[in-house]
Amino acid sequence: MNPTKTNAWRELTSLSQSLPPIAELLQANPTEMLQFNVGGCLFDFSKQRVNPAVLAQFNNLADEMQLGQKIQDMVSGQPINTSEGRAVLHTALRGGAQAGDEIEQQVAAAQQQMLDLCQQIISGAWKGYTNKAITDVVHIGIGGSHLGPELIVDALRHHHDNHLRFHFAANIDAGALYECLAGLNPETTLFIVASKSFSTLETKVNALTARSWFVERTAAVEQLSKHFVGITTNEKAAVEFGLDANNLLPMWDWVGGRFSLWSAVGLPIMMALGESGFKALLSGACEVDQHLAVSSSEQPFTQNVPAMSALLSTWNYNFLGASSLAMLSYDERLNLLPDYLQQLEMESNGKSVTLDNTQVDYHTMPVLWGGVGTNGQHAYHQLLHQGTRSYCADFIICAQDDYNNPEHHQQLNANALAQSQAMAIGFKAADHEPWRNVPGNHPSTTIVLDELAPRQMGALLAVYEHKVFCQGVLWNINSFDQWGVELGKKLAIPIYDELAEQQTAEGLDASTASLISYLKANR
Repeated sequence: MNPTKTNAWRELTSLSQSLPPIAELLQANPTEMLQFNVGGCLFDFSKQRVNPAVLAQFNNLADEMQLGQKIQDMVSGQPINTSEGRAVLHTALRGGAQAGDEIEQQVAAAQQQMLDLCQQIISGAWKGYTNKAITDVVHIGIGGSHLGPELIVDALRHHHDNHLRFHFAANIDAGALYECLAGLNPETTLFIVASKSFSTLETKVNALTARSWFVERTAAVEQLSKHFVGITTNEKAAVEFGLDANNLLPMWDWVGGRFSLWSAVGLPIMMALGESGFKALLSGACEVDQHLAVSSSEQPFTQNVPAMSALLSTWNYNFLGASSLAMLSYDERLNLLPDYLQQLEMESNGKSVTLDNTQVDYHTMPVLWGGVGTNGQHAYHQLLHQGTRSYCADFIICAQDDYNNPEHHQQLNANALAQSQAMAIGFKAADHEPWRNVPGNHPSTTIVLDELAPRQMGALLAVYEHKVFCQGVLWNINSFDQWGVELGKKLAIPIYDELAEQQTAEGLDASTASLISYLKANR
């Protein structure tokens, strides 16, 4: 169904043309009408540009696009990833879906395998080739096999409960891996290679280089299995690489990469947080899964946090003209959150073809970008407040002061609240000082984590996951494939062969051919 043909879309179009500014709506709307708690997080939508008439049409749009049925289809394991004929069951990894006995048994077995491995590493029972315990863990992956684990391990550093140090390598740039390996001792280093196919270019090349680094320093190729574990479906390739089949953890087709941190891909998370911390992460996400699945007959979609987030995004992008989403994290530990959400939202919903295989005639996902803390206030916030582009923003703040430094913490949160206020209300300067004008009327959501802990992180990320899914339903697109990333990979193969002087590339455009010649002449 084309959403623009629904009655609700037409009504929302009309409402968008006569809606008062946010400053007026803040006086008219009861704040509690737009605030919701789930998973230890407060989601405050009160600075969004909506009123009761708009909210009523939000519910109508969700109903016309059959959002309730689509939610049930997802959690029951229907193949909603239509282009690949796959179910989408990352919720089953945290108890948030009734996926059937077989999948539940697979998940339980994988989690037990993860736990057993973690306990061996943490306790020191797992020994390297010189009988020394592991001190450093290097996770090698890319995209969904990398962004989630690195984000959570870094963000929840105050919740690490053992001696292990963690390092992450993703980029195929050799400098990234060499910097990661600098100062590490091969006798006490464990590598985790996460790749569903065990052939993803960046992960394969980095893993081979890591293997060479280990062998060159130890001359112990036969001991690779004591220093490498794998997360993959391609057991044959992993064993040929030198891994022990007993040290391979599974990945499944019904879990997409960018939704996989709850699976064995989250092995470094479990290593860092321990069993209780990892379970708390899953528990927070499960709370959101259960909140999402409450039927619309029991709770309107405008009281369902992920659905409401998606409806507001549709409103901001398709009706109010927002061309980007600024992700503003007011906690240094969340500095990687924009990177994670860029993949989650833009790879999922950066689509131009509908589920009916027709070209969309409306905008889908805009650019998501962002930064951390007050740093941005001395950089791009100038554009946000006085620039000419329309945008919306999410502010992420933490209520608890984990550093026991009230001045820093209160100044940080005061600035976050002040920025959201300025974006919403703006400032009207005197006529003779127009350069001081701040137009305001930019919508934002403020999310307050009670504390930056596993439960809250699980809930926060699950809300964004389900927002992505609900958004895809509203746009009638497939949020769970990513065919757009394949072309560049394919084109890179002959270009690499040409740069490496292995084979002449055919059919290159003049610009690319010229750049190849320049690189070859100047390397």
